[in-house]
Amino acid sequence: MGDVVLVIDMQRGFLEEGNPLFCGDAARKIIPRVQKLLDRELARGSKIIFTADAHAPDDREFEMWPPHCVKGTEEAEIIAELASYPGPRVHSTRYSGFHGTDLAERLEELEPEKIHVCGVCTDICVMHTVADARALDYEVHVYTDCVASFDEEMHRFGLKHMEEILGAELVSVDPQSSS
Repeated sequence: MGDVVLVIDMQRGFLEEGNPLFCGDAARKIIPRVQKLLDRELARGSKIIFTADAHAPDDREFEMWPPHCVKGTEEAEIIAELASYPGPRVHSTRYSGFHGTDLAERLEELEPEKIHVCGVCTDICVMHTVADARALDYEVHVYTDCVASFDEEMHRFGLKHMEEILGAELVSVDPQSSS
């Protein structure tokens, strides 16, 4: 029935300087390529689904990470550059966009031929969401030039793990860009 693009955590809390979990310049640099991917896939008839952190103020995750993307705050909003793209927002409180959400049911209804994945952080929410998508037997393409993380070494680890262990295909929206 077509493809689905999962846009993982492209939120102000991760992509705007001054927030406690700002992913840095590497993450800011993927924004135009994510837009290019979304424009291309929309033109092909693909659907877009955004996953987004939406934590309670007392979420246990804040024992490991600074408080971030608390539901209803500006940090939890999709960045302005992507906010106008169509598609539901699936709010999650854990690393995988599938955990405690209706993402699996949404995908089951859409019956995608493959899932295209972009967003942050490569080695955390992207990788855990890809693991669950692969566990559900979806073909997954991870765009190496449309994902980023806090740490370049962990970014590379996440990509290698998704390809070699999870069986995702690593692709590029722009073959001239670096991953």
